[in-house]
Amino acid sequence: MKKMGNKVALLALVLVLCYGLAMVVKGEGRKDWRREGEGEEEDWRREREKREEWSTEEGFLLQNSKRVVKTDAGEMEVVRSFVGKIVDRPLHIGFITMEPKTLFIPQYLDSSLVIFIRRGEAKIGLIYEDELGERWLKTGDVFYIPAGSAFYLVNTAEGQKLHIICSIDPSEGLGVGTFQSFFIGGGTYPQSVLAGFEPETLSRAFNVSYAELRDLFGLKRGPIIYLNDSHSSSPWPKIMQMKGHARLQHLKKLMDSHEEPAQKEEQTWSWRKLLNSMLGMETENKKRDDRGTSDKGNGKTPDSYNLYDRHPDFSNDYGWSVALDKHDYSPLKHSGIGIYLVNLTAGAMMAPHVNPTATEYGIVLRGSGTIQIVFPNGTNAMSSEIAEGDVFFVPRYFPFCQIASRSGPLEFFGFTTSAHRNRPQFLAGSNSLIRAMMGPELAASFGITLERLQDIDNAQPFGVILPPDTKTKRREEPLPPDTKTKRREDEHAREPKVIKSFWE
Repeated sequence: MKKMGNKVALLALVLVLCYGLAMVVKGEGRKDWRREGEGEEEDWRREREKREEWSTEEGFLLQNSKRVVKTDAGEMEVVRSFVGKIVDRPLHIGFITMEPKTLFIPQYLDSSLVIFIRRGEAKIGLIYEDELGERWLKTGDVFYIPAGSAFYLVNTAEGQKLHIICSIDPSEGLGVGTFQSFFIGGGTYPQSVLAGFEPETLSRAFNVSYAELRDLFGLKRGPIIYLNDSHSSSPWPKIMQMKGHARLQHLKKLMDSHEEPAQKEEQTWSWRKLLNSMLGMETENKKRDDRGTSDKGNGKTPDSYNLYDRHPDFSNDYGWSVALDKHDYSPLKHSGIGIYLVNLTAGAMMAPHVNPTATEYGIVLRGSGTIQIVFPNGTNAMSSEIAEGDVFFVPRYFPFCQIASRSGPLEFFGFTTSAHRNRPQFLAGSNSLIRAMMGPELAASFGITLERLQDIDNAQPFGVILPPDTKTKRREEPLPPDTKTKRREDEHAREPKVIKSFWE
């Protein structure tokens, strides 16, 4: 009997243990299920935030501008790039305006520049491999200035303003603002970097008294100055206008003409050598032309490239386009920047396309029109009117198109974040992805027959630049008045007030 009771007790204990184990397993299962649910909820939340991120237009509207230079002789304004996950390489866009016969004084930057002469004529002096090269630039010319290379700009025209558009690559920058200038010339505004050294150091470096060096630091008119400014106490404007021999003689009055010791000659980047090269103080046996520049401007310094002299990469009756890469202009391989120029006739359209390798920055040079950009989820990101001076931005991979207004042609210029050959993928037209992928698989993805898809695709005989829309009109179902009003309000709210307009 006692033995039987022990068996019953043991069985009860086993049942209790089994029940407890089952409850633990059940609880763990519930715990795992909750964790799994929490994980799914977190994934959903992240996906929602991602969709909300795509739904902002701020990445396409470059309105964050800053005037970095302003004098009576000219100004420079910079439009800062949007910085975010959708930007593969931020580029700032600079606009320089200089009055006739003015000088953007010698300096070097912590960022590389690709400049485009939009209107006017200019002379640029650039220190390249320790020598000064001077180039005369005209409308349409492109020129590359590496970061850290000293340069100056002169508006050589008598009665015409100089307008320059430039890309500013901050990848090599110090992270102090948009970019950092280090002025070679200057006095109290801007201050020359030379002025930061102790007087004894400068006297020793130049081998002249500090009293003589004070003449170099008299500028008080800002970074852009008039060359014929009779009120300026700085010698720089007069020096820059002098011919080679006269300039040499004038500098000899400011700086000791004796040669530096042999050990100093080995220093390839001394301040004295920099200034000597910058201002044209060269050895007596170098030949000088009638401009007083010698053959230094025809040496190792890279030449410019004119976009308007180039034969279009594509053209038809409705417009043309030019794309410049490192194969066409070798300095671009150092900058990693590409350049393009597009001209559309009135009403023409640059077919919807995608840049798979680069982000695009554009500036409207002439005319007006519309730009449309599409989000990855297939919704409209931006549909906005654009006019002369407006700046737009299209992230890599995003589909977009430009349409000229019916009132006249649309011309726009810009930079891409790749110096490799640009191969845009067109989504409509005779050379589109649709035509290249034509087949039953593509038809099935649209849910129509292959014959029907071919009929639709073959209706457009043109590619790249499409003609004005003269056959079809936009059709829409009638809507209640309140609905129409609401939709117009929504569309107006989505439109940017001004993308960014210059030269207004």
